[in-house]
Amino acid sequence: MARVTISGSLPYVDSKYELGMVAAQRVRDLFGGERPVVFVPEKEKPTITALKEIESGNLDVNVLRRELIQSNKRIPVIEEVQALESETVAPELKEFDAELSGIEVSSPIVEEIAEDLASETEGTETVESIESGDGAVNELPQD
Repeated sequence: MARVTISGSLPYVDSKYELGMVAAQRVRDLFGGERPVVFVPEKEKPTITALKEIESGNLDVNVLRRELIQSNKRIPVIEEVQALESETVAPELKEFDAELSGIEVSSPIVEEIAEDLASETEGTETVESIESGDGAVNELPQD
């Protein structure tokens, strides 16, 4: 029967609780196919092997700590954004969507907004033109 003591591993970990967590991470690694860093008798359980590895000092405990933290982090799952159904959208928004998609919509609300925009921009004069990096010319209104 294998005899492993906690006191032999404590110089490498902060507490017996951390020893349990780090040893469990090492067991997962051993089950994942990593080779042990100490001699392992044929019928020895992976838990005993992990504790012997930590006790020997041949194993980098900081790497196990990082693996343990990474394995417990949750990856945020981005849910698919569902498109709004046309029945749930306000009628005003339907008209704006139709206008933006290139379909002309004639309704009193759209005409009223277009008139408001036209009246707001009537009295503006340009002070200067600025050429942007892509060659387009942007005009600045005078205040």
